[in-house]
Amino acid sequence: MKTKISFKIELYTTWISDNFHLSSFFLLTLLCLSAQTKLQAQEVNYTKPTWYFGVAAATNYSFYRGSTHQLNSTLTPPVTFHNGEGAGLYLAPLIEFYKPNTILGFMFQAGYDSRKGSFDQKMTPCNCPADLSTELSYITVEPSIRIAPFKSNFYIYGGPRLAFNVDKSFKYQLGINPAYPNQEASPEVRGDFDNVDETLISMQVGAGFDIPLSSQKHKTQFLLSPFVNFQPYFGQHPRSTETWSLSTLRVGMALKFGQGSRVETPEVETTQVQFSVYAPKNIPGERNVREVFPLRNYVFYDLGSNEIPSRYKLLKKENVKDFNEDQIGGVTASVNPSGRSARQMTVYYNVINILGNRMVKNPSTTITLVGSSEKGSEDGVLMAESIKTYLVNVFEINASRISTKGQLKPNIPSEQPGGTKELELLRMGDRRVSIESNSPQLLMEFQSGPDAPLKPLEFVTVQEAPIDSYVTIDATGAGQAYSSWSLETTDPDGQMKTFGPYTQEKVSIPGKSIMGTRSEGDYKVKMIGTTKSGKIEEKVTTTHMVLWTPSKTEEGLRYSIIFEFNKSKAITMYEKYLREVVTPKIPKNGVVIIHGHTDIIGEESYNLNLSLDRANEVKSIIENALSNSGRRDVKFEVHGFGEDESMSPFENKLPEERFYNRTVIIDIVTATK
Repeated sequence: MKTKISFKIELYTTWISDNFHLSSFFLLTLLCLSAQTKLQAQEVNYTKPTWYFGVAAATNYSFYRGSTHQLNSTLTPPVTFHNGEGAGLYLAPLIEFYKPNTILGFMFQAGYDSRKGSFDQKMTPCNCPADLSTELSYITVEPSIRIAPFKSNFYIYGGPRLAFNVDKSFKYQLGINPAYPNQEASPEVRGDFDNVDETLISMQVGAGFDIPLSSQKHKTQFLLSPFVNFQPYFGQHPRSTETWSLSTLRVGMALKFGQGSRVETPEVETTQVQFSVYAPKNIPGERNVREVFPLRNYVFYDLGSNEIPSRYKLLKKENVKDFNEDQIGGVTASVNPSGRSARQMTVYYNVINILGNRMVKNPSTTITLVGSSEKGSEDGVLMAESIKTYLVNVFEINASRISTKGQLKPNIPSEQPGGTKELELLRMGDRRVSIESNSPQLLMEFQSGPDAPLKPLEFVTVQEAPIDSYVTIDATGAGQAYSSWSLETTDPDGQMKTFGPYTQEKVSIPGKSIMGTRSEGDYKVKMIGTTKSGKIEEKVTTTHMVLWTPSKTEEGLRYSIIFEFNKSKAITMYEKYLREVVTPKIPKNGVVIIHGHTDIIGEESYNLNLSLDRANEVKSIIENALSNSGRRDVKFEVHGFGEDESMSPFENKLPEERFYNRTVIIDIVTATK
């Protein structure tokens, strides 16, 4: 009589025999993969595959429950078999689909599925042991939903199982009564179970883990996936006439492969970054600037108040006769290269007085004051009426020449629908009174309509250390090659200074910042770049620098273009002005220096690009106008400073300052000989 121990030994021996070829297959595959790694080890990257193909192999540990008595119409043993177990081979090709770093996917396997095993031995009435085993097997079709709950290599899966019977054979043997050891054993009986269902529909759930066997440097990538699968007895009743049911635990391994798409990741080479330093040899020191100062047709109000803010200059009636807009510029000191001046907003804060003065000089002119308030149109009317009252009482302008109205939002609002960031700054810019007029005497040249700016002012200031005296560092290609870069300058005495880090490809630094009080000398300039992978690269050059010193007096021209919020191409209204007013003022062999700025609202990187877009748009208009007149003698320099407050024309504390920082400044100078 067989013991339980002998049965287990037989079970494991059977499994080893069944899976010998499978083990050999995996070993051979791993050797091939190792060879592939050596042959394909190239510095090329590929995406992870989305489709995988391969083969799954496993052992089915089947557990028999229920009752089996009549084997077929010709054989009914004297006992009923109940429990049993066995190990069978599972082998199936597979297809899987899932995108990398996603949760859901699809799996499909179809192949050979053995449920063979042996029932527990039973003793017959003659005290003879009875043994029953089966080679039960199927062709199985198993589609599954694949779920990676952590978007990792671990996954669970589940779905239906459709099985088609291909083997229903059994082996039955009646043993010898131990009391009669000399008795001859009954012959082994082989046959097929009857009433076996040809098709079974059940379910299965499982879990697995993908182990990469090859890196993403290979187009064809392999995965080795150990898995475990459980198929409960629901639907797994092999025969229609008996209660025999199966529960199966499947443990195995899947070998999968797929092909990725080539990832274009060009290597960053130091030769891609062109590094050069331009240091002007001698720059005229004192430059008078005849500045055409744009006059925005807005008066900004404090949140919660409909009174004219105290920062705006208001006159007494007896002082009106002494007011002269041409003398406002006389209070200004020098301006730095970017346009920031000691006057700050002194000129602009006289906008209501300038308006009143012009209306007195031009008695046929009329205006409409439009108040925009977040509180509603009634509050907007009160804001507009405060300016009208001042003009009527102080400048004695006939009230019939001034009309007022109110609205919730200005015609071109700063706060956009759906916006969530920096709303208070945007709303401060929208709380304003717009001065609208159809009288050409009040408006900027070539302008008309409600949004036209007022006629600009013109005055002379002194510009120190103009932007064309700066040391310019050109790092073409650094924007793509480096995440950031910085500079080290070393003077003739070995003193070192550092500047940066920078992300743009062109940087201008005042000569005085580098040289201090030294008049001239040979300087070593080192660029230190940090690649996107963290690698440090250096480039070194030497240049002779001369500190800016006063040598002669010359006069330049300055014009400004003011943009609305977040607009880079909204300069259609300025095109005729740029072509017919600004361009004719450019001297022969002149230099046009164009620098764009923004306010501080928005992302710094976005504002940097926006300021450069604005500057290039202005350059394009002027360049086309020169070309149409047959001129090719003008040199352009274009800079975008974004929201850099060290270079911005004005501060950013108040809405009028932020509006004036949305600008492109155009400096026109005679070329240095």
